[in-house]
Amino acid sequence: MSSASAPASRRSPTPAPRLALTRAASAFGGALAQELVAAGVQVVGLDARAGRLEGVDWRPGDVAAPSVVAALDDVDVLLHVAFDPDLTHVLEVQPAARRARQIDEVRTLVTAAAAAGVAHLVVVTSTMVFGARRDNPVPLPEDHPGRAAESEGLVADLVAVEEELRALASVHPGLRTTIVRPAALVGPGVDTMITRHFEAPRLLRLRGTEPLWSFCHVADLGTALLAVAQGDSDPPAQVSVAAGGALTQGQVEELSGIRGIDVAEGTAYAAADRLHRLGVVPVPATDLAYVAHPWVSEPGWLTQAGWRPRYDNAACLAVLLDEVSGNRAVMARRVGARDAVGAAAAGAASAAVAAIATAALMRRRRGRGPTGQVR
Repeated sequence: MSSASAPASRRSPTPAPRLALTRAASAFGGALAQELVAAGVQVVGLDARAGRLEGVDWRPGDVAAPSVVAALDDVDVLLHVAFDPDLTHVLEVQPAARRARQIDEVRTLVTAAAAAGVAHLVVVTSTMVFGARRDNPVPLPEDHPGRAAESEGLVADLVAVEEELRALASVHPGLRTTIVRPAALVGPGVDTMITRHFEAPRLLRLRGTEPLWSFCHVADLGTALLAVAQGDSDPPAQVSVAAGGALTQGQVEELSGIRGIDVAEGTAYAAADRLHRLGVVPVPATDLAYVAHPWVSEPGWLTQAGWRPRYDNAACLAVLLDEVSGNRAVMARRVGARDAVGAAAAGAASAAVAAIATAALMRRRRGRGPTGQVR
């Protein structure tokens, strides 16, 4: 009797695909790996060092080095986390060097995956690449063109990564590629400009704007990646991951218990731009758009494939608030009691502090008193 006609109970089970995950030793990558391991998947951990999670086949090394091809020899699907949600770590690298590194990583991984016979490369970026715009449709279709206009900053880095991936994919037609774009992430290992927005004593509201808040828990991203890697139907070129729906600014303020403060849009952008140019805050002024205008996506393909999130937006917000408890930030800059900007942060929102800090900096530049203090 041929194997094709053998009873289902006697057929050899189809082996689960072996998935390789980059940044697997980080807190965020470890949370993703844990979801994959819990699902019974064979996980290969790729990072500069081995992590502590059991059940992972750790293969330390530089993912931007050609030698990574050896680590992919028996891998079916490569999951590359291009978006690093550890803002402290990200900001330790100069912007030009950071972008060059990200481009080197995707170039090397595409070439290595193709050479090693990897069937599918999945790259994680962010829904932010759609851009935050007043006229964005709600929700954004998964195939909506990216309209992020930033030329600098973390979002611009991800746009560059996606552009590079598309260009390289055309050179390696045998390698299937999928871009996975999660909404604003929350959960273990997540520290982003969005989570730091909620570390302010009051939430910034730009007058005349109507922000909507859509989140994605790390655990849900993990199961979404598994669905993309193992799905019975081929995913599209771009897949969105989100809790579904969105919270209004009023709902966010009510659920969080954090009051908002209204600031004129022009004033906020001018203050943010000046502080960024002076090196006081780490993110460009254009990033204010992501707390002002909608960039809400829906998990269209995933929903059709049977995927369901465990965390809705309200639950995600509760997780976020628990994670940032005790921290204080001003426009993505963490501040403390001894920080000159942090002293002003005790009772004002990000934009208001920005304006105060700008004025203080201008006074400091005009002159100092005999004791060295600002006049």
